[in-house]
Amino acid sequence: MGKIRVAVAGVGNCASALVQGIEYYKNHPDEKVGILFENIGGYQVTDVEIVAAFDVDERKVGQDLSEAIFAPPNNTEKLCDVPTMGVKVQMGPVFDGVPEHLKSFVKVAKEKPVDVGLVLKETGTDVLVNLIPTGSKEATRYYAQQAIEIAKVAFINGIPELVVSDDKFEELAIKNRVPMIGDDFKSQLGATILNRALLKLCLQRGVKIDRVYQLNYAGNTDFVNLVFRGASKHLTKETALRSLLPYETDIATSFAYVANQKDRKIARIEIEGRKWGGAPLRISVELSVNDSADAAGVMIDMIRCAKLALDRGVGGRLVSVCAYYAKHPPIQYDDEEAFKMLQEFIEGRRER
Repeated sequence: MGKIRVAVAGVGNCASALVQGIEYYKNHPDEKVGILFENIGGYQVTDVEIVAAFDVDERKVGQDLSEAIFAPPNNTEKLCDVPTMGVKVQMGPVFDGVPEHLKSFVKVAKEKPVDVGLVLKETGTDVLVNLIPTGSKEATRYYAQQAIEIAKVAFINGIPELVVSDDKFEELAIKNRVPMIGDDFKSQLGATILNRALLKLCLQRGVKIDRVYQLNYAGNTDFVNLVFRGASKHLTKETALRSLLPYETDIATSFAYVANQKDRKIARIEIEGRKWGGAPLRISVELSVNDSADAAGVMIDMIRCAKLALDRGVGGRLVSVCAYYAKHPPIQYDDEEAFKMLQEFIEGRRER
């Protein structure tokens, strides 16, 4: 198989973890730890190459991507050295991507934004991955439109702006025969997937769930942003949890920024319920992860699934891929069922 040519919108911690991870597996060809699918439609992890990158920070724009991924305010853990890639980070449109509360973290470059659709065409991009800050509704829709309508490349939405769930973009993607995956990454093993597993276990064991609480905190700019405009993230997280339950219950999610945690995310999950005879039950769990590596671990599969759909001439939402890898897919499924659907898609036994 050939290479999968990928563009990233937003050169933050998630892009850094993706780029570093690809290089890590190139340097360790026998290493399988952290890879769910070694092969997706003939594509290996190392078949993914980044050919274009967009950002708005003056410390990244104009730099080689290998340098930009380590520029402030990025603070994810360094997985490996990355050699010069020959990919210059280009100035993207700002729109609503740098709100007031991020201006002390992001130094907007004074350059003129490039024509994103044209760059995608000129670089032969197959897949555009959206990694810009949560709450960037206008900017996200711009990137989606440039990918789907102008460049006619696959679009993956890694943030909780509901684009893939938008019927207008679905119609556009089907018309142009390009696949979409999203919305919002369901991390490799993050708070959402762990919380869902615990809720399902309670249901299977006859426990009535009365209250669910999830607190997430980290020291990256994503969490700075979530504290101030995390409404869409609350929606995608809580929807991912509520969709599993056959009844209404009290569910709350919250975010906090703790600077010295850097890209280390701590998630605290509490579930309260009742079992036999109404006896109370309480589950308390703490999860500690590298936040961006958690996202990159699913991003690599989403990219390969998107290219596989392109190869097959399938446009529109990839329902199975969305269901397994996104917090807010167009249709929510139980994780076990979603995994079976994903396998069927990869094996060519279902179109989407």
